[in-house]
Amino acid sequence: MVERDEPTGALVRPYAVTRGRTRPRLDIAIEALVETTMRGRSSSASKGSTGREHQHIASLCDGRLQSLAEIAARMQLPLGVARVLIADMAADGLVAVYEPTSFETNDAVGTELLERVLSGLRRL
Repeated sequence: MVERDEPTGALVRPYAVTRGRTRPRLDIAIEALVETTMRGRSSSASKGSTGREHQHIASLCDGRLQSLAEIAARMQLPLGVARVLIADMAADGLVAVYEPTSFETNDAVGTELLERVLSGLRRL
């Protein structure tokens, strides 16, 4: 009988962390920037009041802005799961979400945003 490589650690289905919810409380764009708030820092430090995923998101966004897409990729979560988690955290005041400027109002801002996204992708 051949021994198979089994993954170690707990395997949790992605949507189990959102209790099966697929719709976020807030609509968050994929390129929206997320930053941990003071409340999020103190909640993350106490470690008892939030889940492991919330703590990981808080640490990723502590002191630097991260896009929703970056957070999902770094945590290896589907985008929908990351969106639900971040929306919950934003509703609880643990993170601040900065939505991108509309492309219709100022084309220069749209171009700048695309250039920043491209630069970020190249750094990955």
